[in-house]
Amino acid sequence: MLTSAATAMDPTTETELPLAERAYRRLRQAIVRCEFPPGQRLRVDELSKHYEISSSPLREALSRLSEQGLVRAFENRGFHVAPLSVAGIADLTRVRLLVECEALRDAMANGRDAWEAGVVAAAHSLSLVEQRLGDGPLVLDENWAARHRDYHLAIYAGCTSPMLKSLVAELFDNAERYRHFSARHRKVDRKKNAEHQRLLTAVLARNDDKAVGLLRQHISGTERNVTEALLHMEGGISQ
Repeated sequence: MLTSAATAMDPTTETELPLAERAYRRLRQAIVRCEFPPGQRLRVDELSKHYEISSSPLREALSRLSEQGLVRAFENRGFHVAPLSVAGIADLTRVRLLVECEALRDAMANGRDAWEAGVVAAAHSLSLVEQRLGDGPLVLDENWAARHRDYHLAIYAGCTSPMLKSLVAELFDNAERYRHFSARHRKVDRKKNAEHQRLLTAVLARNDDKAVGLLRQHISGTERNVTEALLHMEGGISQ
């Protein structure tokens, strides 16, 4: 079943996008937010009716999402939402640590005043929304999730490698899907404000070893949280 919450985007911006890009953004957002459960078949005819987008741009969007690991394409079986698994989050974490730690070191070495200002602004914006939220899972709040993403990408924005920054964003979205899923299946949320503030302080001080160490703890903490949620799921999740 398709949910009515599938990807709220700025309508003025969306109308200016090519249909394939519009389909890609809507589907990616829905998959990251776990509006489609892991393993669900994504039928092009249903998606076409739901999003009011023709089949050709939808197929192009699904193929693009398949390249990013959010969708799996099977010959004669169509497209399916990629599964979530303990092995999957472990592999994702391994790659995130390699890519994001390198991007952070590069950003701290090369980021200028404008980069620092962007990091501070993103951290402040995230802190403001966290102060207003209750004790529920933060990742399930769309405003928090958007500001959380902005904060992390702002930290890497000073990196001089466009490819590294592109990989960081792609890996973050893959991890976000795991975070959304685990938040729906655990009773106690992991509060991250203190972690974000400590990381911010180290980054602004250009303390490479401390900042990278805190980042590694932050990413590994997500893996532990997700793994625990997956292992406690009734029946588990197919690999």
